Amino acid sequence: MNPLDQDRSTGTYATNHITKVQNIFDSGCSIWDRLKDFASSVPDFRRLNKGNIRHRLSDIIMLMILGRISGHVGRADIIEFGRHYLNKFRKKCMLMNGVPSEATLCRVEQGIDDPVMADRMREFADIFHRELIKAGSDREIICVDGKAERGTVQGNGRNPDIVSAYSFNTGIILATEPCHEKSNEIKAIPRLIEKINLSGKIVTADAMSLQKDIIDKIRKKGGDFLIELKANQPSLRYGVEDRLKLHVPQFSYTEGPELAHGRIETRTYSIYDGLKIIADKKKWGGRMTIIEYEADTVRKSTGVRTQEKRLYVTSLPAHTPRPGSIVRNHWSIESMHWGLDVNMLQDKIKRKSTKAARNLDTIQRIVYSVFSIWRGLRKKRSDKRKGVAELMRYVSMSFTRLMNFLCQK
Repeated sequence: MNPLDQDRSTGTYATNHITKVQNIFDSGCSIWDRLKDFASSVPDFRRLNKGNIRHRLSDIIMLMILGRISGHVGRADIIEFGRHYLNKFRKKCMLMNGVPSEATLCRVEQGIDDPVMADRMREFADIFHRELIKAGSDREIICVDGKAERGTVQGNGRNPDIVSAYSFNTGIILATEPCHEKSNEIKAIPRLIEKINLSGKIVTADAMSLQKDIIDKIRKKGGDFLIELKANQPSLRYGVEDRLKLHVPQFSYTEGPELAHGRIETRTYSIYDGLKIIADKKKWGGRMTIIEYEADTVRKSTGVRTQEKRLYVTSLPAHTPRPGSIVRNHWSIESMHWGLDVNMLQDKIKRKSTKAARNLDTIQRIVYSVFSIWRGLRKKRSDKRKGVAELMRYVSMSFTRLMNFLCQK
């Protein structure tokens, strides 16, 4: 095959230089079309005025995405996937000069500008998110949490953390933000919040996010929050615990008993008006509501009974119906993290640089969102209930199934 000279190429092989990148995401296109638009929008880091470039960057990115959608994890498996379906790729005007080598895939992962690629992922997810959120009538819940990249170790011996915003209603990862090497999630979450629209939405997070700057940003962007209260805010936590004994809840209700995961659980929620309970109300931006969660759990196999109590603070009014469902919905982001580890083996894949680790994370999150988008676009209830592993097995059987899957509109 003749090498690709992108310096003099036109038409199909035109250069996708950073100065010529445009936002080409259009509505009404299939998942396949928008994936191609995403791959083409990522700026090329290679020298385009020297040497021979055999493969377009968009083709390499699409190969990595399609390989992982089909259940291939490592670079060698993805290359073998490309060789097996090379004729199919060429019919799609891709990989005209063959399949890139493992060294090329490595250079691409380490060379792509990771913040730019993450922003392109956000644009890709935003269009589908707007389409799917119109179909639902419930108020949207945005779950925020961080995940450590266990396969990469920084110079300080720590794993890099990536904070993500996950839409519970659509199952789409909306945006990601890395924690700097000498920082943590407290500094990364405000940058993440700036990237997404929170107007009229509810943000849920763990106790680390209960910080004045984060609360102020959520309120400023027109959103509400529901965050767990722990001892990282000692004056607020212990002050609320002491005052709750002197007040009667405005509302209280019980869910269960419910049998799931080998245990019988009964949950009781008590809702208090924080106006008389929180001492420093001005610091936290005004009126808040306290939710006390008590769980009584019995192990079905052993009969061992355990009790647990948690506190949550929220800007939602005390008369909000069933706030306990919002508390439980936050754990959907943990299920998403579990899916990345189990179905895509994220923690087992080794990457030497933080940049390569984040580019890999971006591709894996796009793959995860593709399955959620497909379920959201389907009308059959049986299709909406299918899991990532089941869909991955289905599309891995043939290239035709993969194309039919991605051509869903």
